[in-house]
Amino acid sequence: MNTLFDKIWDAHVVQKVDDGPTQLYIDRLYCHEVTSPQAFDELRKRGIGCLRPERIFCMPDHNIPTMEQDKPIKEPVSRNQVETLVRNAGEFGLPLFGMMHPKNGIIHVVGPEQGLTLPGMTIVCGDSHTSTHGAMGAVAFGIGTSEVGMVMASQCILQQKPKAMRISVEGTLGKGVTAKDVALYIMSQMTTSGATGYFVEYAGSAIRSMSMESRLTLCNLSIEMGARGGMVAPDETTFEYIRGREYAPKGEEWDKAVAYWKTLYSGEDAVFDKEYTFAAEDIEPRITYGTNPGMGMGITESIPGVDTVDEAGRSSYEKSLGYMGFGAGEKLLGKPVDYVFIGSCTNGRIEDFRAFAQIVKGRQKAPGVTAWIVPGSWSVQRQIVAEGIDRILQEAGFELRQPGCSACLAMNEDKVPEGKYCVSTSNRNFEGRQGPGARTILASPYVAAAAAVTGCISDPRDFL
Repeated sequence: MNTLFDKIWDAHVVQKVDDGPTQLYIDRLYCHEVTSPQAFDELRKRGIGCLRPERIFCMPDHNIPTMEQDKPIKEPVSRNQVETLVRNAGEFGLPLFGMMHPKNGIIHVVGPEQGLTLPGMTIVCGDSHTSTHGAMGAVAFGIGTSEVGMVMASQCILQQKPKAMRISVEGTLGKGVTAKDVALYIMSQMTTSGATGYFVEYAGSAIRSMSMESRLTLCNLSIEMGARGGMVAPDETTFEYIRGREYAPKGEEWDKAVAYWKTLYSGEDAVFDKEYTFAAEDIEPRITYGTNPGMGMGITESIPGVDTVDEAGRSSYEKSLGYMGFGAGEKLLGKPVDYVFIGSCTNGRIEDFRAFAQIVKGRQKAPGVTAWIVPGSWSVQRQIVAEGIDRILQEAGFELRQPGCSACLAMNEDKVPEGKYCVSTSNRNFEGRQGPGARTILASPYVAAAAAVTGCISDPRDFL
């Protein structure tokens, strides 16, 4: 019996080169402004168009400002990238959700919420966090710009088939523990290269009981432990999430689709190249203390000593702590913070803002904190307003911004200044990721909210 990954991959194989790559058919290509211009230029050079334009969806997200989106983008490089995508989509006849379009947002938030991402699909984008879409029961992975051009021209890609890994999380998650904490915990156990060369299927009772949006967060972070992608077998939670969404199948087509989706699971006798099991009870709310997402700990723990790191990695470990201004053995509870960011393709969905609001309701933003509250899409923004979350935020002294990638990667105006600490719900804490010299502490929306109202790193369980 094949794994879920095998079933979807094998169903999309066009041909296999002996001792070489597989030609894989791609159901959906997502395109943003950063990794697509050279791909379009390549098509022009060859005098060809896109083979299946209706399977390609374009939207700007990385460079767009999160205030005054109805005005021209101030930063010339960003403006040029966004305008180039608009021109390219027009020239090649591709669907485009441009700035201020009601369906615009971060591509990895919009795909699932519009019903463009469906179980059983193969999905690619010139962006590493394409792994997000695997939560829907799809094979989804990031590709390079030349490969984007390959998919545009042929709707196929050449790929070596990755190995299969299953990570099970069994039990019930404790109070204040989210999918973000689960992902950060797994990374700390596996390291940032522990799943290199593998496609990960997440399983176990703790995963099954997660909402669709939590699964999207979990799969989003698969890439941060080196995996090619992550996925969760589709179930009733998945089907209910998809039902009625704009691009989802309707009527008789829906019934046919669900009948097929129900076959997408790894059988009892499925063989994985590697398996890991973790206990949900071992996971508490988490924070990172270093400069890669695997350098994390429980919020009540202390930074591990240098002697816990293998000798080869000690100098980079010390360099990382030096950059962050932290010391081994230090606790971070009570550490003052300057910025709080909630958003990104990791935690920019409605559930994340509900969690944030749950803690800030009836409290006030700490005076010294700058908070960027950035929905992952216009659809999420509309839900925030419909549910009155915007009023809760406003009363607590927070300002709701417009959708976009924002402070996740400092390609727009939302940059954390040098030396400042930011508790961020995004996915990467590399040196300079949120701005030159910025210091990033990755955390869940609960931890971000607790920091926003106290002005320091705090245990969210004290507020729930």
